[in-house]
Amino acid sequence: MDKVFIEDLEIETIIGIFGWEREVKQIVNINLEMDFDISKAGKTDSIDDALNYKSIGKSVINLVENSSFFLVEKMAEEVAKLVLKNKEIKKVTIKVSKPGALRGSRNVGVKISRSN
Repeated sequence: MDKVFIEDLEIETIIGIFGWEREVKQIVNINLEMDFDISKAGKTDSIDDALNYKSIGKSVINLVENSSFFLVEKMAEEVAKLVLKNKEIKKVTIKVSKPGALRGSRNVGVKISRSN
């Protein structure tokens, strides 16, 4: 299956379980990999036959910026539900990272795959 991806989408949001995390916006990093048949767009060279990744990116940004999840696990699930509303996307793999959440590491987070 063909894949369309968005890498390193940085979004500021409220995320975390500690009191201070509920008051200060932090950066999360989101990567999306979407199974989508690009063969028609490859033949027609028409945007109408392609996956509108700009629209998906804006929707994800809007969801995450306006949320206040406690867990990255919940954030990942909600992003998956949002992306899979597009029934032409057969599967999505999402990686949500929280840079600086663990001293000594560059990132911590979760990676999930969900299907239509």
